[in-house]
Amino acid sequence: MATKITNLTKKKTLNPRLSNRINGFFHSKGITGSPQNRLVLLSTFLFIALGVYFFYVFHNDFEAFNNTQLNTTLGFTFIIAATSLFAYKILFFIFTGYNYFKYKPITSVTDKELPTVTVIVPAYNEGKQVWDTLMSLAKSDYPEHKLQLLAIDDGSLDDTWTWILDAKQKLGDRLEIFKQPKNQGKRQALYRGFNLGTGDIFVTVDSDSIVTPDTLRNLVSPFIKDDKCGAVAGNIRVLNNKNEMLPKMLDVSFVMSFEFVRSAESNLNSVLCTPGALAAYRRQAVFNCLPEWINQKFMGQPSDIGEDRALTNMILKQGEHVLFQSNAVAYTNVPEEYLGLYKMFIRWGRSNVRESLEMAKYVFTNFREGNKTGTRLLFFSQFSKLVMSYPMVLFMLFFVLVHPLLFIGSTLVSILILSTFSLLFFTNQHKTYQGFWAYSYSILYTFGLFWITPYAIATASRSGWLTRDLVNEK
Repeated sequence: MATKITNLTKKKTLNPRLSNRINGFFHSKGITGSPQNRLVLLSTFLFIALGVYFFYVFHNDFEAFNNTQLNTTLGFTFIIAATSLFAYKILFFIFTGYNYFKYKPITSVTDKELPTVTVIVPAYNEGKQVWDTLMSLAKSDYPEHKLQLLAIDDGSLDDTWTWILDAKQKLGDRLEIFKQPKNQGKRQALYRGFNLGTGDIFVTVDSDSIVTPDTLRNLVSPFIKDDKCGAVAGNIRVLNNKNEMLPKMLDVSFVMSFEFVRSAESNLNSVLCTPGALAAYRRQAVFNCLPEWINQKFMGQPSDIGEDRALTNMILKQGEHVLFQSNAVAYTNVPEEYLGLYKMFIRWGRSNVRESLEMAKYVFTNFREGNKTGTRLLFFSQFSKLVMSYPMVLFMLFFVLVHPLLFIGSTLVSILILSTFSLLFFTNQHKTYQGFWAYSYSILYTFGLFWITPYAIATASRSGWLTRDLVNEK
């Protein structure tokens, strides 16, 4: 009897502790930010649990479905292709993980070794945010006599120029400011900055980004350590992730994209895209391709998107190394609503289509000294996503029609497995529970943004920034 009472007492003390932990998790302002976010996060877990239940109940139907398809020529061909692609994805993930573990950021060189740097900040309708960006750059732990800071207003229609003037008043000769006669696009603003800059290294920073004091010196140090380094990608985190759920989701996505994927790419000397929010380029590498870059066209139309991916591609084509510095951090604003999010993804998607086609022209040539296998595998991974986008959408629609509950179940089980890796990686890197938003982001992307890549392929020739009509959205 005494043992039973003791066990009951333990249960009574354990349950409140567990309850308090769960309650604390869902009511943490840092994790959720608002009651609406808590509801979304809770709904995410309930939805995944329902998906696991569906998969458990209908998994026999999944086996029967596969057996039925194996008896048809089309079905057999598809299953073989799908199995091969799945096996490739697993092997490529292991390959990426191996290169991630081998990656090490380059430590900062001494003040004497640091190169002269020109930082270019193009701005369009950023308001006060551009002032914050310039102030953060001015506070950098970088020798002042080696740092040239340029701010270029790309014909803003709001008070951006006023804030740039205020920054100029406070920083004096440390800041040079210029104003385009009209809005000509980010590429033109950067082009002006490249021609005005005097530094051995060009650094581009978006006007809605904040850098840490050691960001610049960490970002440019690889150019001193590696003579073949032509460009360096910075590590991008989300600035406006305190309240709204989309920035919280994107912060987790950015950590995976930069600190896992780009770390692996950097170990292969082949980061495929240096982000507009923070990147550095060797002066000579830029001028080697500057005329081609500024006059770039796609299907006869001037390219006014994807200037960062295009410049990276052209520098890789020169045989230069493109690296990533996880210790060079910038915090940038991202869209807080679905409208701005999908427009940003469409722009990225179209750029990916264009630059993948350009990369296909040289990646299998002798474009670089040394081993090129890793670069080619990275290209193949990118290109296969484009090639398989339409078949995957068609398969998804077919699966939904044949067995919708099994589709939901198998999809959510896949999300559970993949997002758990993102959660563990994020938590290990940054020691917070924000990584739980990986589940919500995966559900949003799978069910709400699956159409982006097929649409981007179909409309790759279209021009336009898409988000420039939405003030302060990237």
